[in-house]
Amino acid sequence: MIRFYNANVLTVSDMDINYGEVWVDGGKIAYVGPAKESDTVFETEINLNGDLLMPSFKNAHAHSAMTFLRSYADGMPLQDWLFTKIFPMEEKLTEEVVYTYTKLAAAEYFKNGITTAFDMYFEPEGIARASVETGLRSIICGGTTGSYENAEATVERLENYYNTYKDYDPLVSYRLGFHSEYLCDNAVMQRVAWLSKKYSEPVYMHSSETAREVIECKERHGGMTPTQVFYDLNIFQNGGGGFHCVHMTDNDLEIMRMTGAYMITNPCSNAKLSSGIARLSAALDRGVNIAIGTDGASSNNALDMFREMYLMCVLQKLSTGDAAAMPASAAIKAATYGGADCMKLPDLLDIKEGMTADLIVIDMAKPSMQPVIDVVPNLVYSGAPDVVKLTMCNGKIVYRGGEYTTIDMSKLLFECNDIANKLYEKE
Repeated sequence: MIRFYNANVLTVSDMDINYGEVWVDGGKIAYVGPAKESDTVFETEINLNGDLLMPSFKNAHAHSAMTFLRSYADGMPLQDWLFTKIFPMEEKLTEEVVYTYTKLAAAEYFKNGITTAFDMYFEPEGIARASVETGLRSIICGGTTGSYENAEATVERLENYYNTYKDYDPLVSYRLGFHSEYLCDNAVMQRVAWLSKKYSEPVYMHSSETAREVIECKERHGGMTPTQVFYDLNIFQNGGGGFHCVHMTDNDLEIMRMTGAYMITNPCSNAKLSSGIARLSAALDRGVNIAIGTDGASSNNALDMFREMYLMCVLQKLSTGDAAAMPASAAIKAATYGGADCMKLPDLLDIKEGMTADLIVIDMAKPSMQPVIDVVPNLVYSGAPDVVKLTMCNGKIVYRGGEYTTIDMSKLLFECNDIANKLYEKE
């Protein structure tokens, strides 16, 4: 059992901070509260000396192994970047490449306080192996693409993946999904909706990321936006979510509210690719669920939740002309509770007894965290990865004081650069 004591504990469900301690036993939170006498024998006791203990960040949209394309093809709009640069490089991927570069992403996640990634990428066995080895929690999301001609085989493969990985490991599970409306025709999306009904599972996809995507969708579907198409096909019958959701109409937002589907925002990627600023303040005002993700390292280029939260807030203030828009607390909730709820991980919502211990320690002695007038705005507006002192996933410490417990960084960096040299030689 691990004991954290002399801690300031942040519970995000009520944005409350209480001084006390947290005990972790077998991956679960066994106690949260003030210091108390006990005859419990602890394997490890960690004196936080007033540091902040809070739920870890949950990255609700990721392509983790895209670390192999970091800083590749900068300065291009999304669809040109995707079709002329990214897709051709991704054709070179193998399970081993995905395995290696998912481990690189895991190292970056842990350093940044992220313990869970909603990973839509290729070679799921590579993702799964890397996750179990490093201690990263990966929720693999199907990225199906296809047309009428191969719809049945495409969705059969999706179902096989679902059944293979849904209970793969305590750290690895699977959610139904497809890439986007523009890479799937109705025959594929209808079959995914059928799987959603069959398994009572939510469905996720890229949606309304660019203005061009929405315009071309309307041309294909009689004036309907991607969100309207999904609703018409009953895609959101069990909830789910759309990644990016930048160009959303009022009717789109109402559909998300009615279905309980999540808007999963990616402000850094959307800004870097000049895709636009999502209408998050309008969504919150309507009661739409919001989570936040980094997207991939090729379109971001960092896997940094602090930067995402900062941009989430300041871009809403800028785009609405309202300095009170998008409070810092909303960003913290989207990055923690919202991500867990979006991925259907009810045991990861907060720091409460009986929940899974995915926790981070924030170093309150860092200059950027002082003075302690209000911790939550400090985290969002002046926080950065260097304030993360410790990261715990599933009750196991995976990062502490700049060191990894599950990753040999020297070996990993050599492997990543060796693979990169070979991949880029063939370009």
